Amino acid sequence: MKKYIGIDLGTSSVKILLVDTDGQIIKAVSREYPIFYPQSGWSEQNPIDWYNATIDGLGELLSGVDKENVKGISFGGQMHGLVILDKNDEVIRPAILWNDGRTSKETAYLNEVIGQDKLMEYTANIAFAGFTAPKILWVKENEPDNFARIRKIMLPKDYLAYKLSGVFATDYSDASGMLLLDVKNKCWSKEMCDICSINIDTLPTLFESYEKIGTLLPEVADKVGLGKITIAIGAADNAGAAIGTGISSCGDCNVSIGTSGTVFISQDTFIKNECGALHNFCHANGKYHLMGCILSAASCNKWWVEEILGSGDFSAEEEGMSELLGKNNVFFLPYLMGERTPHNDVDAKGAFIGMRPSTTRKEMTLAVLEGVAFALCDSVELARASGVKIESTKVCGGGAKSKVWREILANVLGIPVVRPLIEEGPAYGGAILAMVADGEYNTVEQATKKLVKSKDTTYPVAEIVEAYKKKYETFKKLYPALKDVYKEI
Repeated sequence: MKKYIGIDLGTSSVKILLVDTDGQIIKAVSREYPIFYPQSGWSEQNPIDWYNATIDGLGELLSGVDKENVKGISFGGQMHGLVILDKNDEVIRPAILWNDGRTSKETAYLNEVIGQDKLMEYTANIAFAGFTAPKILWVKENEPDNFARIRKIMLPKDYLAYKLSGVFATDYSDASGMLLLDVKNKCWSKEMCDICSINIDTLPTLFESYEKIGTLLPEVADKVGLGKITIAIGAADNAGAAIGTGISSCGDCNVSIGTSGTVFISQDTFIKNECGALHNFCHANGKYHLMGCILSAASCNKWWVEEILGSGDFSAEEEGMSELLGKNNVFFLPYLMGERTPHNDVDAKGAFIGMRPSTTRKEMTLAVLEGVAFALCDSVELARASGVKIESTKVCGGGAKSKVWREILANVLGIPVVRPLIEEGPAYGGAILAMVADGEYNTVEQATKKLVKSKDTTYPVAEIVEAYKKKYETFKKLYPALKDVYKEI
């Protein structure tokens, strides 16, 4: 049976899967790499670390495997990161990551001077600090010598694809998050390139996520023991995760509770997004999607349990918590890294509100889980306000393993929450895209219908839904009340 490799280039590690054409995972490996924080609010990585970790991981993945049957590779990858290469294809500076907050000045320039209306016209989106275009402007302003050396601009997963195939490419889903793509017309925006003082030829060739861009370079093939197998460009991590969870038909929804959190809603056609708070991006199936993103999700729970409580036992902290759902009077704002949807505020910070002398450890832990769910609900409510109907949602990411968190999410959103049988997110989606690129399946939809199955469903409970509706109304008042305080501190 043929086998395909899916590579998820995440923020803290690369995960690599070997999957057969029935969707069964044969083997999985991961490799970690460092994140650097040169200043408060900054976040960087060295692209060569991604490549080295991937090559090392592929070596382990393919050990003892019949390599003759491995036919393709594709990717899912962390979005928005700025990777810049010089004329010799050397990395000029560390990649500035998706959760880096240094570009508040550039983001304000784009939204207030260029204007949100113009940005929506050019790209269908407004500027957020994490997007790639503000990072380009930051390099131009703060590192002019580096800016002058730029010959190629790419995204993290595209750097991997370039190192493996020699092809300078990206896909529409990932390019959508650069604020350089005319999303509606699926082409680079000349206006945005002019604003950023770059030439279009410094940007990659655009492909659909499931399209073949080339084959494995001979020198790379020799390192990992493979032939000239198909390479598909793959997708942004959220679009790849959506494919991996079967989100392909119009109205399908996926909530990811990973390091960051996302609400991903598949659409068949381009929908003009009036408010701009939701991202309006291309999907990995060749269509479109709406997306909201919060910058801290499962990372909030990890911070709270490991760093503050000094415990690594997440299950123990959640024991008996289901009985408290809808009854907790403590609130948590999950803005540890600033916030994107809907506030677009790099100065936002985390906060606990409502503690009394009687407040318990369990109530504060529950507040963290609820706060993330409420922040995700902000994006769902924006979509609903735009006329999008969401009947249920899939859920993936590390936070999806928590039964209590799934219960909270189902009751906060008021819809069933479905957990896929295979919870491997972008890596699994990447393997599916590789299958389509290699001709194993004719379309992404055909592949997901056969391969993606559900594990279980968590249903909302009417009285808890009502309790959370009231608590959510209070939650929405907290950020506006603290907005000016955040700037002061």
